[in-house]
Amino acid sequence: MLIGVPREIKNHEYRVGLTPASVQELCARGHRVLVEAGAGAGAGMDDTAYRAAGADIATTAADVFASAELVVKVKEPQPAECRQLRPGQVLFTYLHLAPDPEQAGLLLESGVTAIAYETVTDARGRLPLLAPMSEVAGRLAVQAGAHCLEKAHGGAGVLLGGVPGVAPGHVVVIGGGVVGENATQMAVGLGAEVTLLDTSLERLRQLADKYGSRVRLVHANAAHVAAYVAAADLVVGAVLVPGAAAPHVVTRAMLAAMRPGSVVVDVAIDQGGCCETSHPTTHAEPTFVVDGVVHYCVANMPGAVPRTSTLALNNATLPYVLALADKGVRRALADDAGLAAGLNIDGGRVTCRAVAEALGYTWSPLDPERAA
Repeated sequence: MLIGVPREIKNHEYRVGLTPASVQELCARGHRVLVEAGAGAGAGMDDTAYRAAGADIATTAADVFASAELVVKVKEPQPAECRQLRPGQVLFTYLHLAPDPEQAGLLLESGVTAIAYETVTDARGRLPLLAPMSEVAGRLAVQAGAHCLEKAHGGAGVLLGGVPGVAPGHVVVIGGGVVGENATQMAVGLGAEVTLLDTSLERLRQLADKYGSRVRLVHANAAHVAAYVAAADLVVGAVLVPGAAAPHVVTRAMLAAMRPGSVVVDVAIDQGGCCETSHPTTHAEPTFVVDGVVHYCVANMPGAVPRTSTLALNNATLPYVLALADKGVRRALADDAGLAAGLNIDGGRVTCRAVAEALGYTWSPLDPERAA
């Protein structure tokens, strides 16, 4: 199979779909890999390394899209990229379609088969391709939030760890999944006062076993969310409903009760955001202020640390890329129900129920006979 890797073109996105080591694995199995010139440069992976691994280097993205049977990316295709996709071609990348009707429409028009990293599941129902970037984003959320709390960046001038004689900052994490746990780990490490809210009592018990008295663990009903948000210096929004738009668990009224110069980092922004006042931002212009509260809503947070992110992502995605290349998409989907759960768009049909419901499309579940 011919696998194509275009350079990412989203604002300040420096990750790349395949590392040279991943290319080497594919070429060793008899596949061809076509990498756009400079695709890995932002992650410290130059064209020479790709050539040494066995890849061919394409001059333009158009060459990659025109030739590849399987396109492996990181972020959702931008409109210009969507228009280069075609029927029978397979796209494997993050999509986050629920809050993005334009992208969904363009993918449907293209006829492509699009598999989303964020809805692939494993045997235990977890999200193995979302997890590594959620780990990165959760850790970055506290790092970015601490930066935004500095006075020069619009914040209240609070040091999260405090100093002897001065109380530490209060970090409130909403959601106890992978993002939330990693944000909690970073906040605890900095010496902040930390509160985590989640709707699952089982999850709260698991986190209690890990953190004990170092973290305040609270059930996430509306009253508790409002009370703790109002008292926070930094709120990390880490809510996830797989494949679907994130619910607005933090309302504008809740945010208005926060002290001026407080910060919200909405990691759920890829799925529309869990704060009512959130809208996507970029690494070029990462923040905006509403009611005196600094909002950090960058939709590709892990792109800020592209080398770490690319290596972590490839550790998780490579087995699936190998399966798609070795078996072909239909057999790979038929053999792995978890990979099939990642199928969002297939030849003009919406095959992910959460996406169909969010965008008002008819849901067309994967036909097992067609998958085979």
